[in-house]
Amino acid sequence: MKNILIIDDDVSIGNMLEEALKREGYGVFRAYSGTEALLFLSQAKPDLVLLDLMLPGLNGEEVLPQIEGIPVIVVSAKVDVDDKINLLLGGAVDYVTKPFHTKELLARIAVQLRNAEKTSTAPILTFDEIALHTDTHVVTVGATQIKLTRTEYAILKLLMQNPSKIITKSQLLDRIGEDTPDCTENSLKTHISHLRSKLRKGKDKDYIEAVWGIGFKMKEG
Repeated sequence: MKNILIIDDDVSIGNMLEEALKREGYGVFRAYSGTEALLFLSQAKPDLVLLDLMLPGLNGEEVLPQIEGIPVIVVSAKVDVDDKINLLLGGAVDYVTKPFHTKELLARIAVQLRNAEKTSTAPILTFDEIALHTDTHVVTVGATQIKLTRTEYAILKLLMQNPSKIITKSQLLDRIGEDTPDCTENSLKTHISHLRSKLRKGKDKDYIEAVWGIGFKMKEG
């Protein structure tokens, strides 16, 4: 399941978007101010952000440069061409003017998620001394090859694709669930424990840390 963060203080528009997105099978998160959005993004990484510009506190133009590695579609009542150009040059992948047709917005979202998926998987992901080959599924720590189960590989790949982000338990289950039906909420902790143990054999250090009450991330240093 792909997750989308709606950043909009207009409750009625946000409710309409949430309902439409959930009908399409997306997971939806909400933020009602720029500050709240950045707090959420410091703890989790959705697959796409819908960003309004007129927000209390930090406005959309101030929030946009602080969103890295996530496609952002600006959804705003501003229609000035210069505004659109500046925001697209400033990092937004698309700009939709309010009022909008829901079907058009859903189509634009699908396009951007498809584009992001094509570019998100590098042939080799690296973190510290870990190398993960996405084409062969070979994982090495230094010179040592580590044999992982399908579930352990999927968990490690997701964490390494988002090395500075905390991935929540629900996000892990959503993102790897289609390919790893043996991974459930009850077994997730066991899978990660086995993964950490196998990686530790390579260099006798922990590469994954648990963030209590939230999820997991790659461990710096």
